[in-house]
Amino acid sequence: MPTFPADLQDADSPDPTRPAPAAEDRPAYRPDPAGGCPHADNARLLAQGAVTPVVLPGDVAGMAVLGHDALRDFLAHPDVAKGARHFTALAEGRIPEGWPLRTFATVPGMTTADGADHRRLRSLVSRAFTPRRIEALRPRVAGVVAGLLDDLAAAAETDGGVADLRRHFALPLPLRVICELLGLAAHHQAPLHRLSQQIVATDITPERALAANRELVALLTAIVADKTATPGDDLTSALIAARDEGGDRLGQAELIGTLLLLVIAGHETTLNLLTNAVRALCAHREQLAHVREGRAGWAEVVEETLRWDSPVSYFPFRYPTRDLVVDGTVIPRGTPVLAGYSAAGRDPAAHGPDADRFDVTRTPAVKHLSLGHGAHFCLGAPLARLEATLALEALFTRFPDLDLAVPEAELPRHASFVGSSVRTLPVRLG
Repeated sequence: MPTFPADLQDADSPDPTRPAPAAEDRPAYRPDPAGGCPHADNARLLAQGAVTPVVLPGDVAGMAVLGHDALRDFLAHPDVAKGARHFTALAEGRIPEGWPLRTFATVPGMTTADGADHRRLRSLVSRAFTPRRIEALRPRVAGVVAGLLDDLAAAAETDGGVADLRRHFALPLPLRVICELLGLAAHHQAPLHRLSQQIVATDITPERALAANRELVALLTAIVADKTATPGDDLTSALIAARDEGGDRLGQAELIGTLLLLVIAGHETTLNLLTNAVRALCAHREQLAHVREGRAGWAEVVEETLRWDSPVSYFPFRYPTRDLVVDGTVIPRGTPVLAGYSAAGRDPAAHGPDADRFDVTRTPAVKHLSLGHGAHFCLGAPLARLEATLALEALFTRFPDLDLAVPEAELPRHASFVGSSVRTLPVRLG
């Protein structure tokens, strides 16, 4: 039986030397549904403790775990679940259909499964994401990167040397690669991204949230029907075969939910990662010089970006299956808990007093949590790392003087407190 530190324990057996305050003893934090840079709020909240009560859209009460050590242990705790049946307010009918975060809680698939169900679903997909299979994709990813650099240059030529790097490079790379893995036609890419953005948005109206969810499910259902009729050598066809084998390997709803997860997680995270890495390097030219002079590699740029500016800020949801005390704060059973990855990445208790400094030469004492931890660690992590490493090296090799075309403060932020990045990234290629 695993053991956990004294700051992560059952509420009915608290540390007698450390009274556990009720969650309501701390003012609740309201994450801005319209997004915004999370780091100032994270620093303020972390100074008060590793856990904070939050008010989610629609005045739904929740909690967020922000501190690195507390989050690492919470993510791996055996009494913390992902299944929607553990979400008390949802089970009691207090979460409306159009709630912007409802899909995160209810979509059938790996992200809402626990135990044997989670292992069953993960095993059906995991063989496509082994490090060996991802490494075999290196030539294809490099080819896509080279073509997109041409597209980026062409876009800049039509607009006085300025191009939106997010639109012309950071987005199409992971979107194209994940769609090719899934065997999805090129004409599906634009609607899949448009709908994915609406699914992860936290400022969306209930009507738009419902419409986006229905449209995405309908599109994926139509894709599955086409693939059932004409299967290919791709992951979607393999999942359909698992569904059609009978037994309990994969149901239709799980199939659609798994595809939804793969499409969204397979490109949104890497899109934000690439965008954030370019922003960081442009703002810290001395760090770019470290790479060019051999004091750090592009893999280190990727890891430091993941830590310093996590592409996912607050990820929904996990639920204690019993009252837990986390860093002295009670998290009641059934509470929806956000994983505060961006806060954990800059936690000075784990990453040192200079945790808020971008440093590609950093020798980390602990590993960042931005790709998750425990049984739900990001399955696509090897692919995201490969794409980002190849893309950044090729980008700054071809355009060594690339820089932001507008001040960082003028970049419009991603309209979500789940993802953390900017909506556009105009750059001058030099």
